[in-house]
Amino acid sequence: MNPIPRRLTATDLGRVESALASTDALLATQYPGDTFARQPVHTYYTPADRYTPDFAQRMGAQALESAEQHGGIAAVCHLTGMAPALIEQIAPRVITKLQQEPIEDLRIDFEDGYGIRAAGLEDAEAQAAAERVLQALDDKLSPPFIGIRFKCLEAAFREQGLRTLDIFLATLMQRGALPEELVLTLPKVSTVAQVEAMVSVCQALEQAHGLAAGRLKFEVQVETPQLILAADGSVPVAQLLHRGQGRVTALHYGTYDYSASLQISAAYQSMEHPAADYAKQVMQVAVAGTGVTLSDGSTNIIPVGDPSDVRAAWMLHARLVNRSLENGYYQGWDLHPAQLVTRYIATYAFYRSHFASAAQRLYNYVHGSVAGILDEPATVKALARFIERGLSCGAIATSELQEQVQISTEHFYQLMRTGR
Repeated sequence: MNPIPRRLTATDLGRVESALASTDALLATQYPGDTFARQPVHTYYTPADRYTPDFAQRMGAQALESAEQHGGIAAVCHLTGMAPALIEQIAPRVITKLQQEPIEDLRIDFEDGYGIRAAGLEDAEAQAAAERVLQALDDKLSPPFIGIRFKCLEAAFREQGLRTLDIFLATLMQRGALPEELVLTLPKVSTVAQVEAMVSVCQALEQAHGLAAGRLKFEVQVETPQLILAADGSVPVAQLLHRGQGRVTALHYGTYDYSASLQISAAYQSMEHPAADYAKQVMQVAVAGTGVTLSDGSTNIIPVGDPSDVRAAWMLHARLVNRSLENGYYQGWDLHPAQLVTRYIATYAFYRSHFASAAQRLYNYVHGSVAGILDEPATVKALARFIERGLSCGAIATSELQEQVQISTEHFYQLMRTGR
């Protein structure tokens, strides 16, 4: 067979390379893809003055006690309409989780949950909180992720918020290095300029403490409509990701501040309000391909009081957690120890309900089995990432993965990163 002569010359290809050089650079630097780092299933907020080194363990014990007062974990599972076979799988796993790792990400709050205190008191409590974090780390009691939410950069709160951050970090640095688990949360962001200002603060603190450039990163809480749509019609929440110089790690939706800003009546402020869905979909599109993670907000309907109120709150929370997971929001906020019960029940049910199907599809792909679905590498990556999230939180065991897919752990993580 005679080869077909090519018509495109090296010069033609060179023009294409030149024309797309900026696109290549943009994709490589601004859209690097998933980092595949562990993402916690939730962030638990507590006022700074209530934090103690054993806080996570106390909340886990209170969560189990709350469940026991209403028949135990299995009984709470039953409330959600879960099938008996699934309850048998989930209940013991949730009990173990609440005993061993009840909080995955803890935020020591100096903002709304803490409020405005007397002059000097917040400074002292910022130092005390950091000392307690160090104690928790020494005693191996700290959650996998821990950090603070300091006050926002609006004019009225800016000085105190930055003072708290400065004192907290300086206290942690007495050890000579920052904890790897550290997370910083910047609330009530309304403009890209506030993120750029936070970048300059991080740079100054790094220089002051001799930290490597880029060591300090932060989450952004999306609590104002100005971050979704600016006066000029642009979408600041997308812009800030690319003006944050790689320091923005996550976007967290703030249910109640955002809803109130839109004049939504308190009775209808919810994570599932159409206005909330719109904001979160914009956030989801903005972070696609950037490696920045997303977190849904909270519900202020707490499982306390009369038994009927507790059951209703648990059913609501479990439904909202599942709804977030179905919509691609793999993290949310919790505000009370009793919410830990349904956080893990709903999360574990989500991963275990879909594990068998995802594992079968991976098995078919790896071993060349013909089935009704012909998956491509991109889908395989998504299937593996789904299972990895279940593994990270304890919903799925590594032994189950190896049994169902019949591949090594190394091969599994290769599939997650490359799809091959």
